[in-house]
Formats: sequence, C-alpha cells, structure tokens
Amino acid sequence: MIITRTPLRISLGGGGTDLPSYYSQFGGFVISAAIDKYVYITVNRTFRPGYLLKYSKLEHAASIDDVKHAILREALRLMDIEPAVEIVSIADVPAGTGLGSSGSFTVGLVHALHAYKRRNISTDELARLANHIEMDILGEPCGKQDHTIAAYGGLTCQDYKTSGEATITPLDVSEATVKDLRENLLLFFTGYSREAAALLADQKSKSETGDKRMLDNLHRVKELGLEIKARLEAGDTRGFAALMHEHWLAKQKRAGAISNARVDEVYALARKHGALGGKLVGAGSGGFLLFYTFERARLRAAMAGAGLQEMDFDFDFDGSIVQLRN
Repeated sequence: MIITRTPLRISLGGGGTDLPSYYSQFGGFVISAAIDKYVYITVNRTFRPGYLLKYSKLEHAASIDDVKHAILREALRLMDIEPAVEIVSIADVPAGTGLGSSGSFTVGLVHALHAYKRRNISTDELARLANHIEMDILGEPCGKQDHTIAAYGGLTCQDYKTSGEATITPLDVSEATVKDLRENLLLFFTGYSREAAALLADQKSKSETGDKRMLDNLHRVKELGLEIKARLEAGDTRGFAALMHEHWLAKQKRAGAISNARVDEVYALARKHGALGGKLVGAGSGGFLLFYTFERARLRAAMAGAGLQEMDFDFDFDGSIVQLRN
C-alpha cells in the first residue's frame, strides 16, 4: 500500500497571475503558503480486476475509459496503471473551499502512482505533471500556483516567465515573522463552497483577448504580490496586512462574482473588529476568509457571532510526501 499526504494552501499575494493567459504575455508572480490541512491518497493492488476508486463517490470501472472522475482517469492513463488497483482519496477540508484542493489531489495522486510503480519523481516534475493533467490534457482554466505549492510546501515565491519557465524559491523571512504569521493569520469558513472554473475561464478569455480592465487589474495584483514579498521579508507584518486589504479590493474589481453581499458584510464586520487586512482565499465567491489581526479574541467573537467557523492551521514545510510504502 502507498499513502501520500499533500498540503492545501493559502495564497498571500499575486493570485491570478499564474495563469498562462497572463504570464505568457507579462510574466507572473505569486506567494503561496502550504498549510497543515491535507489530501491523502492511498493506492493498493487488489485481487479483483478493474479500477476500484473511492472519493466522494464510488466507482468500479473495468477499463480506464470507463472511469468517470476525469483527473483519476487521465492520471491512470498517463501512468499506464493496470486494472487491478484500488485508489482512495480523503481530505481534511471539502473541495470547492478555495484552498487549492484540486491541485493538491492531483499532485498527491501523481506522487502515489509513481511510488506504486516504484519510480522516483522530483518536486519540480511532480508539480509539472500534475499541472499538465489538469491544464493541458483536461483543458481546465487553472494556473500553476496550486500544483507548485502542493508539491513544494512552505512559504514559497513563484516567479513565472513569459517562456513558461518558473523560478521557485522560499520566501526569505525570519523565524520571528513566521511565528507572527502563525499567531495572527486566522481562517474562517463562510459556510458554503463554490466552483472556481467559471471565474477562471472568464479571466482566461479576457486576458487572451487583451481586455484592458482585466490586464490592468492583474498588473496591479502582481505589483502587490511583489510588495507583499518585500514587506514580509523586511518583517513588516502590519504593512503586509495593509497590502492584503488593498489586494482584496483590487481582486474584487476583477469580476462581480468574486464577492457577494454576504462576504462583503462579513469582511466589513471583521474590519470593525480588529482585522487589519484580509481576503477571500481562492478564486472567489465562497470558501474561507483569511484575516490578519492583533486582536484575535475580538475578531473570533465577531466571526462566531456572524455564524462563521474558524479553522486552526499551521504552515506545512514538507510539501507532498509518501507517508507509507509497503
């Protein structure tokens, strides 16, 4: 049996500039942080023919072409997995909550299938293959951020060149700054999930057709990502919080569907109760709100009163790992 553990993520700046529709023209820059909430994939040889697949649904397919789950189907095909295997996926957080679960699932699956076939794979190749399945084979309007941070872990800068090459480096922050972020960044679930595909497809289409409003917005978001990097590496977490707020205001202008009345109401409430900055994690419209605050008790009380549930988290510095190999 093989078990992989792959982290989910929060985006700290520059999100959206990791789509090829933007970075192939202008270059992109993203800062992501892997967190200690995980997708687990188990792969085991069975004595029954076919592909026994357990995720939110149960499949027992006779052939790869019969597999309904698109990512599972194409990963099995790419890795040439014979039909005598069981694959099980479980996660700490439901899909559609803005934490990059699809990317983490794909990275963990590719990692597990390589281990199952006794093949080593580098971190860079793991991220690249997972992205290839979703972006190139399945044609999903996704970026590279989620696969990269799921594979690498840590607090990580992703600098995308117009050529498609990327430079992946750790955010150069002190232990004191990491401790500050651990203590003062809080995540709250808005109570509903959403599909990111429509929002990302709109961004992709407008970027490719040269929509000035969209491109100007993404230019500003990239600038803010670089400014956030500078603030954090200088240990200026209060300045980072102010930039988070500016980043969220800019992101909202990208498309009306990124936010909604409920999110706006809760965000305003948080700002009145000690949040120095914040953002909706992921493409938008639902999932988790991330806030930075020095008044944790006050903010927690306000969010609880509004019906939001907090999710405690820490950072993950391992990335995707094989936990068990028998």
